[in-house]
Amino acid sequence: MTSIGGASTGMVDWNLAVATATRLVRPGPEVSRDEARAVVAELRRHAKASEEHVRGFTRLGTEEGYDTPVLVVDRPGWIRANVAGFREILRPLLDKMQERRGNTPGGSVMSAVGGKVTGVELGMLLSFLSSRVLGQYETFAPATRELPSGGNGGGRLLLVAPNIVHVERELDVDPHDFRLWVCLHEETHRTQFTAVPWLRDHLEGEIQSFLQETDVDPMTVLERVREAAQSLAGGRPEAEEDDGGRSLVEIVQTPAQREILGRLTAVMSLLEGHADFVMDGVGPSVVPSVGEIREKFQQRRAKGASRLDLALRKLLGLDAKLRQYRDGERFVRAVVNEVGMDGFNRVWTSPNTLPTKSEIAKPADWVARVHRRAE
Repeated sequence: MTSIGGASTGMVDWNLAVATATRLVRPGPEVSRDEARAVVAELRRHAKASEEHVRGFTRLGTEEGYDTPVLVVDRPGWIRANVAGFREILRPLLDKMQERRGNTPGGSVMSAVGGKVTGVELGMLLSFLSSRVLGQYETFAPATRELPSGGNGGGRLLLVAPNIVHVERELDVDPHDFRLWVCLHEETHRTQFTAVPWLRDHLEGEIQSFLQETDVDPMTVLERVREAAQSLAGGRPEAEEDDGGRSLVEIVQTPAQREILGRLTAVMSLLEGHADFVMDGVGPSVVPSVGEIREKFQQRRAKGASRLDLALRKLLGLDAKLRQYRDGERFVRAVVNEVGMDGFNRVWTSPNTLPTKSEIAKPADWVARVHRRAE
């Protein structure tokens, strides 16, 4: 197994996280080798075709072109990519926690042991999530030989082939239509970041500000990871709701973090809602069964797979992501109806024109601030 970015010591043993996740990950749906090759080839074709569809509908382009690769991966490939991304973005927080732990008696020994425990538990969570993600535009992970990224800090688009096949079979929808439908959503995210050069740095700055404001005992954060892992393993009663059932994100918030998180929530709602809006807007012209796919997928997204799935989703804060799809799509639709696509695209002008959390809920307020004031 390839080492993830060097040494694995510290608050999290990243290599152990990868090893654990890949060992525990569920096998994908049964497909022959020829079927697997056909799926990969079709996803690549759909990803390429989606570029033109999305750019034409959104009227967003990029002078530098699309230098971000499209990678069709399996579940272990998704795990390796995300561990690399987590390690990069969480580095400042984990360094801070490591320094604090190192200044306590026996801290270095505790860190070594705790790093392995946390690596195993993080691996358990990633094995769970790796079977649920259909696609992802990965923004922050460094490039590796196995998982290249775009030039100049660009990201990469991941399409998780076994999960796409699993869901299309579960929903009993046309597989070719479903694969294109998924690609349209993920391609919208790639277009957002390639057409809006400042977006990646803005998001990274907000995330780093959030992490720098974290002032908690390392064990508090690690305990939340442990609780999530125990929920997954069935070791924690589903009905037990410590801390009022708050999620991992909510439990570490300071007042300053709550303000930053409000801005991040608004941006993520915008990005996810915009992708859903584009997927539905392009869909009818290129995906014949888009209505059936949308209806069945929304039902699946809303109900989750099981009570355990719902409990873990709550603990990880994933239920908030479901609201982001709904609220963000409603915002985009209302603004486009009011001022057209070009008027909506003013949202990408600068960080100052991004909607606030309250404006996501009240699109007319964003229109008044960005359009009426300019006029």
